[in-house]
Amino acid sequence: MLLFIFLFLLSSNMHIALSAHCATVTATKTFQKCMTLPTQQASIAWTFHSHNATLDLVFFGTFISPSGWVGWGINPASSEMAGTRALIAFKDPNSGQIVLLPYILDPTVKLQKNPLLSRPLDIGLLSTSATFYGGKTATVHNGATIQIYATLKLLPNKTKINHVWNRGLYVQGYSPTIHPTTSNDLSSLATIDVQSGLAVAQHDNIKTLKIVHGIINAMSWGLILPIGAVTARYLRHVQVLGPAWFYAHAGMQLFAFFLGTVGFAIGIRLGEQSPGVEYGLHRKLGFAAFCLGGLQTVAPLFRPKTTNKFRKYWKSYHHFVGYSCVVLGVVNVFQGFEIMGASRSYAKLAYCLGLSTLIGVSIALEVNSWVLFLRKANEERLRRERLTDKREWKPQLIK
Repeated sequence: MLLFIFLFLLSSNMHIALSAHCATVTATKTFQKCMTLPTQQASIAWTFHSHNATLDLVFFGTFISPSGWVGWGINPASSEMAGTRALIAFKDPNSGQIVLLPYILDPTVKLQKNPLLSRPLDIGLLSTSATFYGGKTATVHNGATIQIYATLKLLPNKTKINHVWNRGLYVQGYSPTIHPTTSNDLSSLATIDVQSGLAVAQHDNIKTLKIVHGIINAMSWGLILPIGAVTARYLRHVQVLGPAWFYAHAGMQLFAFFLGTVGFAIGIRLGEQSPGVEYGLHRKLGFAAFCLGGLQTVAPLFRPKTTNKFRKYWKSYHHFVGYSCVVLGVVNVFQGFEIMGASRSYAKLAYCLGLSTLIGVSIALEVNSWVLFLRKANEERLRRERLTDKREWKPQLIK
């Protein structure tokens, strides 16, 4: 049940609804429909002329750097960046004026093998232009708004358009460099029916894998593994449980590692499906946690007997590797929330509540353990004192 609740919270947080807050009137044109796009505070407005299948459109975007770029385009084949026919606006390095140039984003753009060069678009582009919001006196700066106008001739009965947009920090000559690779920047895609004005729901395999990857790893590395560690630390001294604590500890840790392995494999698959996109720290922490978890899994096979002199060294190793794996796993879960853009989400709140509850229980058990330890130590001290008093009293009785 907890897994399903966490799945609902995370998936509902990751879904960003397309709102209706946008503008249909610009300084030069008035449009019939508009829509706020799901990322980067961008929006579009358009008029679709059904009698001749012509689309008049304006894209509203913002710069994130004085030396940056803003781009919008359509992908005739699919809802992804590769294959997009884009119009990109930036400051001309020679004249300092704003320029709008056409680019075709082939798959090599993600890998950054070659600089992005301007070339004519093979779509029905009738006219293009770009203006700053604020008039000719406006300049390129962080937060500056630009309007990219385009008139396109669509194919007959082709009203669903795959829109792609983004923005970057730098332009080298007339070659825009790669944009940031945060979750929002990689989600700047939307399919819109320009006739009805509605966004078309899409099945995004990568986004689904990200959500599944996050849920599995948060449950395994972030909750079940720490619970298994707490079980071993505080229940092993409860005599009434006997060896049950060990089976509970081993079962939870094996289950957590099995789930974590599935989540780790999904993460590897996500990396393969996103060439040129790498979350270095998250990836390194994931590899480290997985390797430590693997060491813990095989450690019982080499556990010396209780009478062996090397048993204490094995226990030290087991504790160090186990707690290190727990810490890395929890830290990486929070790193994953940042990558998915869910740092202020209900999913993160639910995870924090679960983790806080576990920490609170651990503190209570730790305090209880110390109370019992001190009480036992005090009883042992009193027993020794009574034995000492008896030894001192017996010789006096003989005399």
